[in-house]
Amino acid sequence: MIKTEPESYSAADRGLLLGVARESIAGGLREGRRPVVAAQRYPERLRERRATFVTLDIDGVLRGCIGSLEACRPLVEDVAHNAWASAFADPRFAPLTAAEFTRVHLHISVLSPPEPFAVQDEAQLLAELQPGVDGLILEDGGRRATFLPQVWASLPRPRDFLVHLKLKAGLPREHWSTTLRFTRYRAESIE
Repeated sequence: MIKTEPESYSAADRGLLLGVARESIAGGLREGRRPVVAAQRYPERLRERRATFVTLDIDGVLRGCIGSLEACRPLVEDVAHNAWASAFADPRFAPLTAAEFTRVHLHISVLSPPEPFAVQDEAQLLAELQPGVDGLILEDGGRRATFLPQVWASLPRPRDFLVHLKLKAGLPREHWSTTLRFTRYRAESIE
């Protein structure tokens, strides 16, 4: 069972991370390239290796979302990298414009380490998923997709959550196989 983690970032930490994300996008608009973040200039807690997603929306409509599922760099660097990528490299959207930037709302999700979620069948998976809490990674046959815990807001029923995750991975909605693997995680939200 995945551990429930209390919020681990102070208001000051949250403000710094949101500032890093905003500056990453502002720098991208000014200079047209990814920012370089000097992680050593930040508190130790923000230099820990953590995986993040940065989601952008305008008036409640998704405008970009890019992230990391595995912790491969310091938290502040991952936030800067994913904020820039959400604004300028999400293949679903044109690059963010300066006019849009003034209206964009940033949401950072700091992921807990993913843990295997072994289930025997779809019924067990649906029964054990925790709506509003679990983020889920699905993998099968070289395909992989994830939904952050915040996706439960628009897909509150476990069956719908799973069906849309399968579709996101390019799998049929009724797909089930012995090679299907799930991993779950939690996310601390920073807005």
